[in-house]
Amino acid sequence: MSAEQDLGGRIALVTGAGRGIGEAVVVALVERGARVLATDLDPTGAEALAARHGEGVYARALDVTDPAAVERTIAEAEDTLGPLDIVVNVAGILSGGPVLDLDDADWAAVFAVNTTGVMHVSRSAARRMTARGRGAIVTVASNAAGVPRSGMAAYAASKAAAVMFTKCLGLEVAAHGVRCNTVCPGSTLTDMQRALWAGSPGGAEAGQRAVVEGDLASYRTGIPLGRIADPADVADAVVFLASDRARHITLHDLYVDGGATLRA
Repeated sequence: MSAEQDLGGRIALVTGAGRGIGEAVVVALVERGARVLATDLDPTGAEALAARHGEGVYARALDVTDPAAVERTIAEAEDTLGPLDIVVNVAGILSGGPVLDLDDADWAAVFAVNTTGVMHVSRSAARRMTARGRGAIVTVASNAAGVPRSGMAAYAASKAAAVMFTKCLGLEVAAHGVRCNTVCPGSTLTDMQRALWAGSPGGAEAGQRAVVEGDLASYRTGIPLGRIADPADVADAVVFLASDRARHITLHDLYVDGGATLRA
């Protein structure tokens, strides 16, 4: 089977699928032959994907912070599409600001989606995958999980927790043939990234240039490869880890950030 169709017959579920990296992951999975349940809190984007890809994509609304809703959605997916082979956790939110000004509700909301949501989805899927003796779970985190970022304590901490949760889960389910890995993107051209540039002097173009060049004042290195990632760059890494080409890879943390963290 060619690499372009190496996921033929596989069933996948993607959270945060309505736009950005989640949307790119859905497209990459479908292009390689998988059928995908695309979920998002706002299903509009996922429904647009389903309209474009026909029977390759099915759209559902899903709040990953609601464990009962997660359980219902995964049960429905298995009843209607078949046993899940692949689960990709992409759903995430960002709330920035200095720790001294951080609101308790914002902190809780970020962890509810970025960490607890990953646990809800992964736990429900892994219970089924371990019973079958196969499956792949990939969590999209962030390079902020491994390198401190000024003004991003809640986001970075939540992503670091998601990484370690995924690794611990992977250790527990490895004997059952289930692999768990994480992909940690750096700055990527998504709506979340553009929102960070909204207040930049000089606009989005200046904001993008600042990310590539780095900022000594905020202790942030630039991007050695000299470009912002496209969502497809991240999606390709996710699909690789979900495929049989990565059959002997688990508990791995793959940075897709153009060298921005110097892999510190």
